[in-house]
Amino acid sequence: MELKRFLINKLILFFMLSTLICAAIFIIGSVFDGEARFGYDAFLSPIIYAAFCMLPTFLTWSKREIKPRQMLFRKVLILIIIEAEVLFMAFRSPKIDTSRVQVVLTLAGSVLVIYVLTNFFLWLKDSAEAPEPLPAKASTGGPFRQPVSASENPDK
Repeated sequence: MELKRFLINKLILFFMLSTLICAAIFIIGSVFDGEARFGYDAFLSPIIYAAFCMLPTFLTWSKREIKPRQMLFRKVLILIIIEAEVLFMAFRSPKIDTSRVQVVLTLAGSVLVIYVLTNFFLWLKDSAEAPEPLPAKASTGGPFRQPVSASENPDK
């Protein structure tokens, strides 16, 4: 994949992550701490989380086509790195109650759900942009046409 297209995909991924992280923060916050109120600085947290979660995805870039097994390994590695990043930031934040196991497990589960959803949405985007496969050529034409013997050719 060319670098320009790869970077555009990462920009799309960033905005997709920001949106899904906002939804996850709303759901998790409503369940565990519905009475909390925040200032305007809280709007930065989805952007910061999305930026940090997007960084490991640069491991998927390659100038040449990589094998499906290599891509699967990279995707699993990226998920592990993202889980570690998010949990690290959560444990460092005084606003997230990581003393409750339910909060930590829900946070880790939401990271997994967001990761699966973003990969699914990107797959849908890539499939919509993929060129249509060429129809199968009939055996009477095309560049690999078999020579016809004089007895089968009605023109002669």
